[in-house]
Amino acid sequence: MGKETSNRIQTSLLNAMEKKVLIWMAERQPLWMTSDTLTYIGLLGAVICGLGFALAHIDKNYLWISSLGLVINWYGDSLDGTLARVRHTQRPVYGFFIDHTLDAVTICIMCIGAGISPMFRLDVAMLVLAGYLVLSIYTYISTIIKDEFRLTYGSFGPTEFRLVVILINTVFMYTPLSSTIYTIAGQTLGIFDIIGLLIALFLFGAWLSQFLIDRRILSERDPLKPYNPGKKED
Repeated sequence: MGKETSNRIQTSLLNAMEKKVLIWMAERQPLWMTSDTLTYIGLLGAVICGLGFALAHIDKNYLWISSLGLVINWYGDSLDGTLARVRHTQRPVYGFFIDHTLDAVTICIMCIGAGISPMFRLDVAMLVLAGYLVLSIYTYISTIIKDEFRLTYGSFGPTEFRLVVILINTVFMYTPLSSTIYTIAGQTLGIFDIIGLLIALFLFGAWLSQFLIDRRILSERDPLKPYNPGKKED
C-alpha cells in the first residue's frame, strides 16, 4: 500500500492477473476484515514461514509449512491495500507507515528462517536479505524524490519472489539436489546456496541498474550549479 498519490509502477509477469484476483477477493471480504488486520495476517504468515524453515532440520517436509506461510503472507500483504482502495478507506500516510515498517520485519523473519534451515547457509540468506532491503530503501527514496512507488523491478516483484521460494522448497523436498555440494574459492556451497547467491545477485543488479538510470535523469533535472566565489549567500 504505497502513497495513494504516487505513481504505482507494476510491471511483473503476474501483475494483470493478480490485480483481478485481488479485487475479486477484496469485494468478498467480510465487513470485519480491515486493511490493518490483513497487514498483521501477512506478518503472521512470515512467522509461519520462518517456523517451517527452522523445523526443516527435523524433517524437510516441514517446508510445506514454510510454503503455507508464504501463501498466508501473500494474502495479507497483497490484499491490504486493495481492500482499502475497493472500499475507499485509504489512509495514505498511516498505511504507508504500517505496511512498509512491517514489510522490513517480515523479510527479516523469512530470511533468518531460511538461513537457519538446512537449505541455505546463514551468510547466503543474509546477503539475500541485504539485497531485498537495499531495493526496498531505494523504492522509498524514489517515492519521496520522484513520486513513484515502484512495486516491481523488471518482470519480478514480491509475488514472483514468493513463488520462487515455494518452488525452491518443493525442489529441496522432492529431489536429491539437496545433497549436491560444490567447493568454490575454498567455500563449501550446496546447490541451493548457489541459487541464493544468484537471487542476491539479481536483487543488487536490479538496484544498480535502476540507480544508474535514475542518477542520469535526476542529474539533468537538478544540474550542477557553477561555483561563483564572488556571490554572497542570501
